[in-house]
Amino acid sequence: MADPERGPPEKPRPNNYSYNSNQYYVGTSEAQWTSWLIPMFVVANIVVFIVAMIINNCPKHNLGFDGKCVAKFLGRLSFQPLKENPLFGPSSRTNWELLNGSRLYIGIRLEQQFGFIRVGIIYLLSGFGGSILSALFLQSNNISVGASGALFGLLGAMLSELITNWSIYTNKAAALLTLVVIIAINLAVGILPRVGNFAHIGGFLTGFLLGFIFLLRPQFGWIESRNLPANARVKSKHKAYQYVLVVVASALLIAGLTTGLVLLFKGENLNKHCGWCHYLSCVPTSKWRCRN
Repeated sequence: MADPERGPPEKPRPNNYSYNSNQYYVGTSEAQWTSWLIPMFVVANIVVFIVAMIINNCPKHNLGFDGKCVAKFLGRLSFQPLKENPLFGPSSRTNWELLNGSRLYIGIRLEQQFGFIRVGIIYLLSGFGGSILSALFLQSNNISVGASGALFGLLGAMLSELITNWSIYTNKAAALLTLVVIIAINLAVGILPRVGNFAHIGGFLTGFLLGFIFLLRPQFGWIESRNLPANARVKSKHKAYQYVLVVVASALLIAGLTTGLVLLFKGENLNKHCGWCHYLSCVPTSKWRCRN
């Protein structure tokens, strides 16, 4: 039967056929999709960033209270003083993270291996989950917008994909350590001003749970065993723990989104119930201020 993402089924390949999308993965006979959705997001983010920088026009609008524009040779594209925006971007009135576009590369591998439909669903729902948590921690009605929550959802999905498909990876510890370091660095960026880290956290948690649901891989040898005699085939496509993770993740996802929406429509502000949580979004230092 034809797959709506991949097209018509391919002809059977030799049993020794394999591909290796990264150095940690055990090859199988699954074909890769062509990645187009994530590259399209990359282009869109770059275009929006350039437009935001042109509108910002630091040389004209910067009053000099926080220092001089960075990279003034770029003209209208020069960055705000680092004391105001340490992320090399525009001012608060047109704020956009340059890192937004650079983070999008993380979804290319997922789209190549799982297709644009599943990755697109994770991207959209992660953005929704991140927006809910961000809205619940609003401070002084300062609304945060952007694609960061959806991007962190892809990071979370990469982590859960590694966990649920643990048995088909080779250098498991190296793969896990590499991914954890990448996640930690990206979350650490959230303590800088002008960054909605609650959207990052909410998107990451949403994507993490969605990864268990959408990114299951057959256990090693199942695809190749379809060409073997019935008595020699691997009986189950997935392992028991994968099914358990799907059920648990589905329950937590539904409960989390439902609770978040109920609190949001009730007008709850979670900052009133957590006096230190604002430090998860911005930590003031001598180099920058966490101002509204």
